[in-house]
Amino acid sequence: MNTLNVTPGEQKRALTSSTLAFTVCFAVWTIFSIIGLKIKTQLGLSDTQFGLLVATPILTGSLSRIFLGVWTDQYGGRLIFTLQMITTAVATFLLTKVTTYPMFLLAALGLGLAGGSFAVGIAYVSTWYPAEKQGTALGIFGMGNVGAAITNFGAPILLVAVGGQWQGVAQIYAIVILITGILYYIIAKDDPALRRRKEHGIAHASFAEQMEPLKNLQVWRFSLYYFFVFGGFVALALWLPRYYVGAYGLELGTAGMLAAAYALPGSIFRALGGWLSDKLGARRVMYWTFIVCVACTFIMSYPATNYTVAGIQGPIAFNITIPLWLFVSLTIVLGFFMSLGKAAVYKHIPVYYPNNVGSVGGIVGLIGGLGGFILPITFGIMNDHIGIWTSCFMLLTVLIGIALLWMHVSIVRLDKKSSPELRGPRYLPELEALIKESDKS
Repeated sequence: MNTLNVTPGEQKRALTSSTLAFTVCFAVWTIFSIIGLKIKTQLGLSDTQFGLLVATPILTGSLSRIFLGVWTDQYGGRLIFTLQMITTAVATFLLTKVTTYPMFLLAALGLGLAGGSFAVGIAYVSTWYPAEKQGTALGIFGMGNVGAAITNFGAPILLVAVGGQWQGVAQIYAIVILITGILYYIIAKDDPALRRRKEHGIAHASFAEQMEPLKNLQVWRFSLYYFFVFGGFVALALWLPRYYVGAYGLELGTAGMLAAAYALPGSIFRALGGWLSDKLGARRVMYWTFIVCVACTFIMSYPATNYTVAGIQGPIAFNITIPLWLFVSLTIVLGFFMSLGKAAVYKHIPVYYPNNVGSVGGIVGLIGGLGGFILPITFGIMNDHIGIWTSCFMLLTVLIGIALLWMHVSIVRLDKKSSPELRGPRYLPELEALIKESDKS
């Protein structure tokens, strides 16, 4: 901490203000999971069109992460975070003024800037903490994902309070994020790295220099992990309300609450994931995540099947499907381990790329966010053309299996060259350096 020249109070202020701001941004970013169902009915959209609508903000939030992350490294998180929230507030308010499907998609692109806040916060928060505490700090910041649960649980209640008009919900969200942006600028301080550059007159790194680490295959391997643990999380947070309504015939309010039961553990335990990554090693946490998640999605992939058997008084029909209580329980377990995995992925970045957290964190977040864009659209297409509700979990099972296989092959290749002492909590820099060299070959 002394080398950073910051006080514990300044660290807490940076982490607390950024986490609260990210929570608000994430709540806005996933607003279509609830109001999208009203818009679907209003415009008569198919599941494919609905999937595209709810995923469009995720596209902007993903693509914007790379340049927002770089700008944060260059100009500081306090300024960039504030400008991003104010811009999002304007876009969210303008959403309420459109009436056609193409205009909804255009407005959703603007609202999606809320998702870019993750790259800003990661780059900003990491500068306040030493390497041995960054996993925990970034895990706490990542708990802002709970904004998805807040929307899934609170937006249906708010929708009733404003007379069932989704426009009222969007306008309230716009006001909240605008106020948050203004307060953030007042409360937050410039990060230590930016202050040092100002004091010593040091020019910030160029865009090309910031992008240099992206040549490493290691960065893209981390991105695949994040495609599932974050992209899959966002996709399911958006899709589950629709899934519960369509597959189980539930009311929107009940569907939103059950979806929140998934999103909540998928957010609040991210701090635990960061702490475990600091103490036990990120690789071990990633193994736990992939193994448990592939087991959960495999069970959830079981489709509803009609069986007919001979009975004493004639044929008897059975419908075999996953009971609702079991399905909800599996989503909670899935969300919990996804939260651990999200923290474990981001434990790596400030350790290996301390001067490029914004750009590397941005590209990893971008690829992860693209999962949140691509997967809901794919879910909708598969639902329209295959007609099996559980097909979305079949896809996730294949995706996790690929990520687990790639990670395990890399580890096995490394173990042939490594020493036993590299397997403990301190393995990360040395171990991943060897994997990086192996990836290049």
